[in-house]
Amino acid sequence: MIIYNVTINIDESIHEKWLLWMQQKHINDVLKTGLFTKAKLVKVLVEEEMGGTTYAVQYFTDSKENLENYYKNHAPRLREEGLSLFGDKMLAFRTELEVFSEHFHSDN
Repeated sequence: MIIYNVTINIDESIHEKWLLWMQQKHINDVLKTGLFTKAKLVKVLVEEEMGGTTYAVQYFTDSKENLENYYKNHAPRLREEGLSLFGDKMLAFRTELEVFSEHFHSDN
């Protein structure tokens, strides 16, 4: 399992508009590519010195090949939409993670 993690700091002036766009449009557009099985949107609870609110979106996929396909065929278009709507009011960085193992409490 591969997790494509996008961490984004959002300026307060666009926070509500960006959050609606993410939840109602962008995440769904990424999932519609058929390359990811699910996504999670989480809020980072550490206050940033630069201000704003920070979120991470985690997209789960079964293979590195699916992620490469996304980068090549879909990412430029989907990233451009966010940039055209929000410009420099959002700062994003991306991380690729590989799940080695999962562990659960024994009572679950």
